Amino acid sequence: MDVEINTSQIVKSVLENEAQFKTTAVSKPLDVDLDIGSLLAIDTNLVDEKCLRKTTKSNYLCDLNRDNVQILLNKIWELPTERVEDAIVAALPSPVIEIPREKPLPKPKQETKWEAYAKLKGIQKKKKERMVWDETHKEYRPAWGYKRANDETKEWMIEVPDNADPFEDQYEKRKTAKKERVAKNEYQRLKNLAKNNKGVTSGDGLTPSAKQSKDQVNLALTVAKASTASAGKFTKALPKEHEVKKPKGKKRKFESNTGSLSDEKTRQLNVLNSLSSKQPKLNTNIAVKQNRKEELEKRRTDNSTGKAASRALARKQAAILSGKKQGNKNNKRRKGKR
Repeated sequence: MDVEINTSQIVKSVLENEAQFKTTAVSKPLDVDLDIGSLLAIDTNLVDEKCLRKTTKSNYLCDLNRDNVQILLNKIWELPTERVEDAIVAALPSPVIEIPREKPLPKPKQETKWEAYAKLKGIQKKKKERMVWDETHKEYRPAWGYKRANDETKEWMIEVPDNADPFEDQYEKRKTAKKERVAKNEYQRLKNLAKNNKGVTSGDGLTPSAKQSKDQVNLALTVAKASTASAGKFTKALPKEHEVKKPKGKKRKFESNTGSLSDEKTRQLNVLNSLSSKQPKLNTNIAVKQNRKEELEKRRTDNSTGKAASRALARKQAAILSGKKQGNKNNKRRKGKR
């Protein structure tokens, strides 16, 4: 079957596609200053006034922005890339221009003890499968949670080890061991949180350490004795044991529920008056004392300034009188010589 090919239509469609999808190669008289780390492009070329007159400002600015972004993307694609899941990413270099930030960069999360140990030993985290094979029921069951596979707590018979007490309840022993594991994991989690938040773990000095003083051991022993259901009332004391007195806090005082109604009414009215009044309360005794103190200081200053002024005036008058007397003596001596 012969098919007529119209070359003009093909060329026309190619030109339309080229007009719709512009080329990635962009050339400019002056190179664009690029800061790949900040994803910044600075175009120092002059504005083409002819193109600006022919087209609208918005279209011209869009084309100019498109060319600059294309130059920036071309430079990014020159960097080494890698595939992460379904995306291709590139590691950007450190920025040249420091852009100010409102808040500092978030600090990396501090490693836990297990993460640091795994990194030191080269232990890599493996993803556990949700469903595993259960040999008892011969089917796939969840590895943890409700109706999990190979559940030890659901066994109808437990073999007693050779070195264990034959009268010991093995079911209760397993439950106790599980509770201890859960409590230990929770304690480690709280310690990691306190370490990341630069805080101190709770315990009021009762947490064990490498070197404990005698007072710390006695305090821990006293707290452990008082942590029973009877608050240590029936706990037997060791021989030659001295009880450590813990500092007691302040006891809260509550008003009686069967008090007089007039006192209750007065208290409630005082609360309402203090809330409704905008001006602060004035203590008249303090105000009177302050006023008296200010008046006394003012009088003292006035007296001191008055006395100083009178003394200065007396000195001035005395100087004038002495000057006149000296002048009269000199005149008499001159007359006698003549």
